[in-house]
Amino acid sequence: MEYKDHEGYTHDWITLLQAVQLGYNTSKHSTTGKTCAVLEKRWNPLFPVDHLEKNLLNIHPTAKDFHEMWKRACDTAAKCIAEAKEYNKQRWEKSHMEPDFKEEDRVLVSTLNFNNLKGPKKMRDSFLGPLTIIKLIGKNAVEFKLTEEFSRKHQVCPVSLVKPYFQKEEEEEPYTTRNSGRGGLPWTCEGNYQSQEDQT
Repeated sequence: MEYKDHEGYTHDWITLLQAVQLGYNTSKHSTTGKTCAVLEKRWNPLFPVDHLEKNLLNIHPTAKDFHEMWKRACDTAAKCIAEAKEYNKQRWEKSHMEPDFKEEDRVLVSTLNFNNLKGPKKMRDSFLGPLTIIKLIGKNAVEFKLTEEFSRKHQVCPVSLVKPYFQKEEEEEPYTTRNSGRGGLPWTCEGNYQSQEDQT
């Protein structure tokens, strides 16, 4: 697999990827201040320039070309990584808003980590609540008061598993009509069929 760069030079992908990998593993991380090779293997690999004599005046053209190609590959890889980080950051900020929960707010908590719920998994409720927030733990977690049934569960939960609770208004009609194949028969709120005599 070969490709041509903007200068018209033909490169082999296999050789180029090895050079990019070498450059990435020997670049210092902004957080740790160390290279990936040092963190993983506790030593940095040697480059061809490390084997050259310090007092050597003339550098072999092949070594010089390799050094320039490796430097361009490192610069390109660093630029691509920076662009990818910025792109992922913008996508995350568009779809994830910082929660504005407050104490005493009523919320719904995801039952993803609740293992003591009864019944089939597909029939269980996705959220539990409403529960009252007791305390805010930074911006990423909340502490709430659980009912006696779930008192053994941990009361702290990340905000990613919490959503605000909105109380629904009471329905004005005493019953709902369900399409059960009988022409839209009236059903009470408890799910019992109501005949014409009962309605009158």
